[in-house]
Order: sequence, then structure tokens, then C-alpha cells
Amino acid sequence: METSLNVSLIQHTPEPEKLVGSAARLCYASSNIAKIMDSIDGDQNSKFINMLAEMGHESPFEHINFTFAIEGVSRSLTHQLVRHRIGSSYSQQSQRYVKEGAFEYIIPPEIKNDPRAKKVYVEAMMKQQEAYDEITNLLTTRYYNKNITQGIPEKKAKSLAEKKAIEDARFVLPNACETKIIVTMNARALFNFFHHRCCSRAQWEIRELATEMLRQVRAVAPSIFGKSGPNCLTSSCPEGNMTCGSINEVREKFRSLQ
Repeated sequence: METSLNVSLIQHTPEPEKLVGSAARLCYASSNIAKIMDSIDGDQNSKFINMLAEMGHESPFEHINFTFAIEGVSRSLTHQLVRHRIGSSYSQQSQRYVKEGAFEYIIPPEIKNDPRAKKVYVEAMMKQQEAYDEITNLLTTRYYNKNITQGIPEKKAKSLAEKKAIEDARFVLPNACETKIIVTMNARALFNFFHHRCCSRAQWEIRELATEMLRQVRAVAPSIFGKSGPNCLTSSCPEGNMTCGSINEVREKFRSLQ
């Protein structure tokens, strides 16, 4: 069955803008940390954070973290997502331990908009579900019988058999198969993620995810993420001849993102 993106910012560092401002000021202040934090002024701090970003002084942003619960995305997307390693942590639902009894899947927009292509696609998903179920059943029986002959108690033999069966059967599952993942990134890691994945040249699914993540962190830390987005938001397009050619439209989209 088809599913779609569902992302939620479930936790973040309290008062992220105050913490960034305090950490950066400490580098240049002779007073103690408590006094620095008590002296933080909202409007003044926002200007200070903007200055830090413009100077490229990004290490203070590593002190604040944002955690997202992400569902309704494909394995294809998470293969790309986990390439963002520095300053990022991931916990993903396992196909080795979790049986895909009726897996949900993502349909790319261009396939969805073509009735014939969609029909072929959905049929392929159904066939792969059937193959997964049949392989799981066959291997469960095989492993169960092997466990029983080895003297393993029946209840444990059945549990071990299914685990081993789905461990092997998962190889038939498609990239389109829906997965769930919890992601934590510090702000500096998010800057990099947004630079690359909000770009029009990024793959459509991870671009949708990145854009929604940006919208949600802007709501809780507008001074920090107000100018985040693809690289062309604050400078010229870095893609050269591969540019999308729509820099003005892209800038308008991300500057007005709420």
C-alpha cells in the first residue's frame, strides 16, 4: 500500500539561539559562563548569530541538536540520508528483525502521474510482497525443522526460524519499501544537509524531506536557520553548467518558507 512522508521535530536543545550566542561569546569574553548567558538579549543575539553565520564561524552551532522522527520514506532515501555522517546520528527500523508482513511503499510522482506506469509499478510491489511472503514461509519451515532436529525447544525453534527466514527474505524487498528512522543532527550538520539536499538538483524525495525539516527548525530557531537552504540562497549557484536555471524562484521559495 502506498504511503507518504511524515516528519516531526520531536526534540531539540532548549533555547538553542541563546546557547549558540553564549558559546560564541565565551570565546572572546573574560567573564564567567553564567554571566554571559544571563546577559543574552534576544534582538542583539539574533544579529550576533547572523554575523557568526556570515563569518563562517560555525563551531558554536555544533552545541545544539535537533531530533526528527521520520516515517513514510523509502529505503532509497535513507541510503542517501545516512551519507551525512559528521554531526549526525541515526536509528532505523531493521528489516532483519521486523517482518514486512504487508510493506508500504513510496511511488515517485512521475510514475504516479502516468496511469500505465503506476499500474506496472503497483503490480511489481504486489509481486515482491508475494515473493517475500513465500520465501519467508519456506525458509521458516526449513529452519524450524533444522532447529527441532538439533533439540531446540519448539517455542524457541519457531522464533529463531522466523528471524533467520526474514533475515534472508528481505533481500527481495524493493528500494521503494517504506522505512522509519530517527535522526539527530547538530545545527552545523543541518546547514550542510540543507545546502546539498534542498537544492533543485537533489533527488525529489530527499529534497522534500530536507525542505520540511528546514521549515520545522526555522519555527523554533529562526535566527539560526533563517538563511539556511540551498547554496544559491546566499551566493551564486555552485552547480555550473548543471544549474537548474531558476535561482530567483528558488530564493523566493526558501526565503518565504514557514
